[in-house]
Amino acid sequence: MNLNVGDKAIITCDSWFYAPDGRSYRAVFGTVKAVRSDQETLGIKTNARSTNWYIEIGNTTIAGCQIHYAVKCRDVPPAKVADERETDGKVMAFERASHIYNADEAA
Repeated sequence: MNLNVGDKAIITCDSWFYAPDGRSYRAVFGTVKAVRSDQETLGIKTNARSTNWYIEIGNTTIAGCQIHYAVKCRDVPPAKVADERETDGKVMAFERASHIYNADEAA
């Protein structure tokens, strides 16, 4: 699978990150705008201990070293998802915000 500029994708990151809305997420959904070098993105050439490429998706830029999975997809993931938690032997169903940031929505 090749991920090309213009494709819609979900990219899962190795760590939680803060998005422009101030919330923390584990993945980002959006339109791939560019894959750039460290100099194009940061304006400097990084050393061997830093990533040397970045992907711009929607209004977000992710360091290449933080990308865990990249999946092409057409549909925007839901903003809220069903979840459940067990407490004292009882299962409680509830709805929570998605852990996927929609970078196209705010772009």
